[in-house]
Amino acid sequence: MDSCDVERLNELLEQDVELREKIKEQVTDLDKKTRNMVGILNKIHSTLPESSFPGLLDSVRPILHSCQITCAAIAALIPPSQFWRWKEMWTNSLRTAIFSAALVEFLATGKLISLPEVCQILGIKDEWKGRFALPVEDYLHGLISLVNELSRLAVNAVTLGNFEAPIQISIFVKDLFAGFSMLNLKNDTLRRRFDSLKYDLKKIEEVVYDVSLRKLAPPPQGGRQI
Repeated sequence: MDSCDVERLNELLEQDVELREKIKEQVTDLDKKTRNMVGILNKIHSTLPESSFPGLLDSVRPILHSCQITCAAIAALIPPSQFWRWKEMWTNSLRTAIFSAALVEFLATGKLISLPEVCQILGIKDEWKGRFALPVEDYLHGLISLVNELSRLAVNAVTLGNFEAPIQISIFVKDLFAGFSMLNLKNDTLRRRFDSLKYDLKKIEEVVYDVSLRKLAPPPQGGRQI
């Protein structure tokens, strides 16, 4: 290896280090935003919906939409066709953003947010393909986190006197679980997380059974806001 080769290799290594630091800076910003959203959304477990839920969601939406700026900044940094080389740097933050978007949508409408809708909210564009994208696996991870949170909400809602919420959550989660059951999950981590949904579903069903047995809530009318 001659001196020219060594010099060239050093230049390439320095370029990689510089690029990594720039990406890390934007990922740190995205991580701060997602942690902020999770902190606000965590208040649903100690809040009566009729009093503060709309205010909580209004606080989260601007932060959620500000993620568009950060995603665009990351996409601008990634060289063409190098998405899979760098994606692990922002995967966890992106999944948390997906979870936040899904929870906001459920609390506002009682519906499941779609993959294209998440891309629209986060400002992820088709032309970024090869540089920055939202993989299906990350979308599914975000939905599993949503179910984890809803199983907790089902319990806490009853404590706060909201006896209809567990029934609505049960209908939603059962439908989502049925959809997951039809997917051919080859990703080991994703498949293990899907298996854990059975325990969340069981927890929700136990709450619904208790509420129904005590006749604390009217019959379910799906699609209603919590």
